[in-house]
Amino acid sequence: MRILVFGAGSLGTLVGGLLASVHDVTLVGRQRHVARVSKTGLDIVGAESRHVTPQATTTQTGHDADLALVTVKSFDTLAAADALAECTVDSVLSLQNGLTEERLESTLDVPVLAGTVTYGARLIAPGRVECTGVGRVVLGALDGGTSPVAERAGKAFRDANINTLVASDMPRRRWEKLAVNAGINAVTALTRVENGALATDEAHDVAHRAARETARIARLAGVRLPNRVAREALDRVVEQTAANHSSMLQDVESGKRTEVDAINGAVVETAEKHDFEVPTNRTLTALLRAWERGEGLR
Repeated sequence: MRILVFGAGSLGTLVGGLLASVHDVTLVGRQRHVARVSKTGLDIVGAESRHVTPQATTTQTGHDADLALVTVKSFDTLAAADALAECTVDSVLSLQNGLTEERLESTLDVPVLAGTVTYGARLIAPGRVECTGVGRVVLGALDGGTSPVAERAGKAFRDANINTLVASDMPRRRWEKLAVNAGINAVTALTRVENGALATDEAHDVAHRAARETARIARLAGVRLPNRVAREALDRVVEQTAANHSSMLQDVESGKRTEVDAINGAVVETAEKHDFEVPTNRTLTALLRAWERGEGLR
């Protein structure tokens, strides 16, 4: 399969690199990184170990692919959609944080699949990515149900020995992931702690409140997500990734803009549409936005 990875950062490089072991993959990313991949190939180290030679470029338009993976930061989604509209692709799969698929769907005239991924990734140098933990890719139709397009994408992932599930309940899975991210990312970014620190004490309570609020908003949006399921999912991820720095904490540590708008901010925005208050998510959003403004990132 011809696969275009739009956003070759940590996750996009890892997933694209794994797919490149059996597929024709093109990575679209930043100059230093793609120049190194083009010259010497890509080294995957850590929990997965491979050397692959995908194509790599900074050019964002004019590509031809069976499947485009979108792995850019959530705030770059609209720009990615505009660029992909200038490509010839048969389908698109988002592996981003937040509820971004609708933005892609509004611009692109091809099937847009929803996805979640729990593989851990860290770009440690140009042309070198570390797999910090083997997880699972879950993908499926954005509105739920079965999808031949999703089945083909799932087979492509499994052919590359990526642990993959094609699911028919992606609406619930998207909101469950949002609840987990709402509880983990902002709290760890503000407190500068590893995920495992959320297992006990005050930070645990704040994370749980953010996840519970997200579950309530999911139900108002027509998606059945019990509070208990959201809390248990958060605790499970905290336990499984205890030593990890969340992606939002990594952004703060690097002085980069975070994805708070697409995570906690999305909960706040959806709550406002239903005239419902989410004080924990509102506070977390306000604090991170204030930090970003202070750093000149907004």
